[in-house]
Amino acid sequence: MWNFVGTEIQPMPHVPLHDSQVQKSGNDRMTGSHNTTAVAPEYCNITEAHDKDVKTPLKNIIDVVKDERNKSLKKGGHAYAYTSSECYFRIKEEFHHEGDVTIGVFFPVHSMYTGNKVPHPYLPNVYTDFHIQYNFKIHQLVLALIFVIEEINRNPHLLPNISLGFDFYNVPYSEKNILMHALFWLTGLSSIRHVYCNYKCVKERKLTAAITGPSWAKSAHIGTLLQLYKFPQLTVGPFEPIFNDRGQFTSLYQMAPQGTTLSLAMVSLMLHFGWTWVGLLIQDDHRGTQFLADIREKMEKNQVCIAFVETIQSTWNSFSYKYWKSLGIIQETLANIIIIYGDNDSLQGLMSNLGQQILTSKVWVMTSEWDVTNTADYFLLDSFHGSLIFSQHHEQVTEFKNFIQTVNPYKYPEDNYLPKLWFLFFKCSFSELDCHLLENCQPNASLELLPRHMFDMVMNEDSYNTYKAVYTVAHSLHEMSLQQVQMQPLGNVERMAFIPWQLHPFLRNIHVGANMPLEWKQKLDDDKYDILNFWNFPKGIGLKVKVGNFLPNAPQNQQLTLSEKMIQWPERYSEIPQSVCSVSCGPGFRKVSLEGKAVCCYDCTPCADNEISNETDMEKCMKCSESHYAGTEKKHCLQKAVSFLNHEGPLGMSLTTIALCFSVLTTVILGLFVKHRDTPIIKANNRTLSYTLLIALTVCFLCALLFIGHPNTTTCILQQIVFGGAFTVALATVLAKAITVVIAFKVTFPRRVVRWLIISKAPNFIIPICTLIHLVFCGIWLGTSPPFLDQDYHAEHENIIIMCNKGSSFAFHGVLGYLCTLALGSFTMAFMSRNLPDTFNEAKFLSFSMLVFFCVWITFLPVYHSTQGKVMVAMEVFSILASSAALLGFIFVPKCYIILIRPDRNSVHHIRKRPHSRRNNPLKT
Repeated sequence: MWNFVGTEIQPMPHVPLHDSQVQKSGNDRMTGSHNTTAVAPEYCNITEAHDKDVKTPLKNIIDVVKDERNKSLKKGGHAYAYTSSECYFRIKEEFHHEGDVTIGVFFPVHSMYTGNKVPHPYLPNVYTDFHIQYNFKIHQLVLALIFVIEEINRNPHLLPNISLGFDFYNVPYSEKNILMHALFWLTGLSSIRHVYCNYKCVKERKLTAAITGPSWAKSAHIGTLLQLYKFPQLTVGPFEPIFNDRGQFTSLYQMAPQGTTLSLAMVSLMLHFGWTWVGLLIQDDHRGTQFLADIREKMEKNQVCIAFVETIQSTWNSFSYKYWKSLGIIQETLANIIIIYGDNDSLQGLMSNLGQQILTSKVWVMTSEWDVTNTADYFLLDSFHGSLIFSQHHEQVTEFKNFIQTVNPYKYPEDNYLPKLWFLFFKCSFSELDCHLLENCQPNASLELLPRHMFDMVMNEDSYNTYKAVYTVAHSLHEMSLQQVQMQPLGNVERMAFIPWQLHPFLRNIHVGANMPLEWKQKLDDDKYDILNFWNFPKGIGLKVKVGNFLPNAPQNQQLTLSEKMIQWPERYSEIPQSVCSVSCGPGFRKVSLEGKAVCCYDCTPCADNEISNETDMEKCMKCSESHYAGTEKKHCLQKAVSFLNHEGPLGMSLTTIALCFSVLTTVILGLFVKHRDTPIIKANNRTLSYTLLIALTVCFLCALLFIGHPNTTTCILQQIVFGGAFTVALATVLAKAITVVIAFKVTFPRRVVRWLIISKAPNFIIPICTLIHLVFCGIWLGTSPPFLDQDYHAEHENIIIMCNKGSSFAFHGVLGYLCTLALGSFTMAFMSRNLPDTFNEAKFLSFSMLVFFCVWITFLPVYHSTQGKVMVAMEVFSILASSAALLGFIFVPKCYIILIRPDRNSVHHIRKRPHSRRNNPLKT
């Protein structure tokens, strides 16, 4: 009985397998050197010898079947009837398609391996437990070969009157059998006793070139033999840098593009989805090392980090998860995106074992279309569902799909694998007599009915390279035939005659795109990639859907094109999966690197004051300009509002009200003094100086309004001139009052001098002199560094304060110093006359007013310099109002009290009653 396990077929135990056909845990790879027995550069002459027979793959099995048949004939004498299982093995591995010129094709369609190496009871080096594994995707290459041969033979413009044929040989696992099949093809023999390579044995066969692949290692083995005869060899597998060594592989041509932009394409995909934490599974050879170097460089340049790197051994059947210590890394890593790089031979074991795990949290990014060995199970989930595959771009041949739909073993009887496919999948049976396939199959049987993960109707990358390789040979033969026609004498046209090595010059020209039709050149585009999405939910669908492409020659922001809506992610994800070491720092934050960690691992910290970050994962925050400020979330810079000490604001309105009230009050007091100008209290204190002082104080209160409201250049200049001038006049007036009292009552002065000073009104000259000094100082100030309109960007976070800049700080503090000097002088003179006898002596009030004035402005300086913006202006206005109110209150409020409340004390009769009054002492003005 047969047990079908995916594409693995297990025969009955009595059918043996020879040791030479067993796949062992070896490394079927090339490193640039080949250990092969040298052969003389001629084709082979066969001689008889008594050495042990060299058995071809499956030959031991067939021999055992024959033995069983002979035993049956001897016992019963009846014709032996083959069973279906025996027919399955009896069908030959190789087959041929006749043509005038022949191409040799070597593909590994199936392979055999043993599980436990159970020895045969009587045959040495033969095992009874074995498996045959068919790779139906490789068989698609064979069908592509048949398709392109038919297409070329139908084309009247390409190789007219010449037909192409091919010889197909399955490539076994062991190196010995690989070279043996190549010798079969070169000699035209099906079995070899002993070979001395001298010359070709079959005359009529015209061999042109060999097509090998997709395994580069097997192609290299065959190449060691073919290059001895300079026999053209075309490989259809992935591009292999070792084959570029023209000294070692002089006759080999690669159909696959170089794929130099693969790493760039993959990193572009990472950047598109924001995947910065990626794992790598790399095949353990020179190709993997080169890819790792390339992608590491691209990742570091674009700040994509490698979470881990694991190398994959190339021996597929020795790979098992229980021996793979790194499986835990994949399961535990934070990287949800894992890149797998390697050819089919290297990936076979990895895919087989990963497929047995239910890893639905990982997105696999593959480097090529791989072959997944499916096992029969009852799970709907597949570890590879949602994977992204990078496949080198190739044109789709639309007729190929129609060809696949019509292929059957009755239409193409030379294909020995089609009967096996029909037997396996369409319930066909073999004839018991000759093992021919009977026409009792499932109705409408077609390869189109097979699951897509087993057989794809669309021409894949390797199939297209096969298609291209045959056309390359055909065009080369066509060019060579045209040259032969031109060189032959007229009327002496014979059939094409050539030696295979003569095809090289034409192959080189065709290979680089010369002498080729324009539409064919357009198909040779290099380094373009199609991005495929693997759909396999529920398990068994096995669809590869194109969801994007990568064009390296396009503008940088247009190289990668994706249709995200078409992508199906693993079932765990309802949206695009994330793969990062650290969560992205959103707007308003910046990245802070962690010591000893990769650049993708970081912390997020908020931006500093007045700095923003409007993008994710910014390393530095941007500072807002002086005219802008950072919002509360620090994502955007906002325009600052213009602000100043406004009349409408609470602070401005309060100061304006106070200034106007005090100015009105001062005006009322002035009117009161004018009204009672003839009373003793007004006359006793020099009413002219009192009027002057009240007018000056009114101006002082009103000059505070210059500091409130929208400033301009004029108001900035008037602020300092009017403020300094008004206070100079006021303080000079107070000083004149104090000096007048001292002159009138100081006994140390001679009476005549006192009388002259009083009559000449000398104290009244103090006011113009002090005012003149101030005007000179202001002139120097305005001439050197005048005040100007300025903007303060830093006083308030959200506002630009418009204010007046003093221009010269020295000049401003000089004015304050000058005013304080006048106040100090007035205080000194008033303090000296505080105890002098007089009924209305105001020296004490002058002393208190100057003391308060001095304290206000001394306190003003440190407070003024410790504030900014509108508060600074308000502080200056407050100091003006406070010092002016002190002068008004201490000097004039007591007099107003006597005038209004105690008028009885403001009379001559009251003065005469005072015992300390002196008759001759009243001061008259």
